[in-house]
Amino acid sequence: MIFHSTKNADLKASLEEAIFNSLPPDNGLYMPEYIPKISEDFLADIENRSFKEIAVEVATTLFEGEITRSELENIIEHAYDFESPVVGIAPEDYVLELFHGPSMAFKDFGARFMAAVMSHFLLKSEKEIKILVATSGDTGGAVAQGFYKVPGISVTILYPSGKVSEIQEKQLTTLGHNVTAIEVNGTFDDCQKLVKEAFLDPELRQHYNLASANSINIARLIPQSFYFFSAYAQLKKLGKPIVFSVPSGNFGNLSAGVLAFRMGLPVEHFVASTNLNNAVPRYLTSGVYEPHPSIETISNAMDVGNPSNFVRLQRFFGDDWKSVTERIYGAFFTDEETRQAMREVFENTNYVMCPHTAVAYLGLQKYRKESGADFTGVFLSTAHPAKFIDLVEQTLGKSTEIPARLESLLHIEKVAFKMEPAFEEFKNFLLNELGL
Repeated sequence: MIFHSTKNADLKASLEEAIFNSLPPDNGLYMPEYIPKISEDFLADIENRSFKEIAVEVATTLFEGEITRSELENIIEHAYDFESPVVGIAPEDYVLELFHGPSMAFKDFGARFMAAVMSHFLLKSEKEIKILVATSGDTGGAVAQGFYKVPGISVTILYPSGKVSEIQEKQLTTLGHNVTAIEVNGTFDDCQKLVKEAFLDPELRQHYNLASANSINIARLIPQSFYFFSAYAQLKKLGKPIVFSVPSGNFGNLSAGVLAFRMGLPVEHFVASTNLNNAVPRYLTSGVYEPHPSIETISNAMDVGNPSNFVRLQRFFGDDWKSVTERIYGAFFTDEETRQAMREVFENTNYVMCPHTAVAYLGLQKYRKESGADFTGVFLSTAHPAKFIDLVEQTLGKSTEIPARLESLLHIEKVAFKMEPAFEEFKNFLLNELGL
């Protein structure tokens, strides 16, 4: 599989180059040169396949021999010791639970696969790399867990001060070893900007082999497509069209769903569900994309004013607004609407949602009402509600059990370097690690 830049199709890269470069030299994003189709025979029998079997088939189809099938089987066997179950909460409404991995967030699917693939290539090349990643909440914990003590890889995670939950912060600031956390006095957009500037800085690239574990990296995007196929496999027997509602911030998750669709997964429609950071829903309505500074909300992992993956989303549809809107519906919701959905679903079904999951639920219900269509609805649950324990308990008026793996973090002291959102300060910090 060959990848090229979204800005210049003549800038091409192999899978290995795309993964380790993260961004093309022109600051675009890597896209597959074409989208291969999954086998129709495989889709016909997908309901009888396990998650791991589905992941191997999708990855083998995309990688086309750059990593052999047997090597992918080994990578996936070690990356995924957890599932992505679909749970029914109403006759036509299902939640795809993506929080059963080690960090209890959907980012585990991408981070663990990416770590395993990078390790695969590093063992062959005997290189060392530095991962730079910006997080608005869950990415940091998943990357920290996924890359912890992986040979040849060090990780630096930037997160916005005061804008992640206590458990989210502890997940990325308590591991140590090869994981360093930087607490930035700013927003997620500031953190993301620092990471992007680092990749374009000649001096840093001279001293480090830099790579990103954000969804800008194609190796994060590809494995997120696995659970869209898996959800279809679990619901295929119902015999109805399927609509996915995806809580969206940087739009990597929705882009992964569209990648699955382009590979041949039968998807009737997608719902791009956001909080008040609504640049994409507004684009879907008007045809005009106007990013804005991020707004702080209770669904903090989605507080992204200028989503990096928006250009990928457009490219999947040939940069044609009408084609995008024929397959994707956009909706956005306030914090109060999010809290009300959390309460209503708990009161009616006893199911506890995190705020991001609630946004996805709201988007699905709005699309169902406005479309009047008959379909099986799937909304993605991207994080365990205990990761937002104070908010959830305050909203529902009841105590919520904290899984042991999260509860234990609360008693460990965080270790993070505080920093202003200034690139020279960040650059000097990285260079000082080398003693330059």
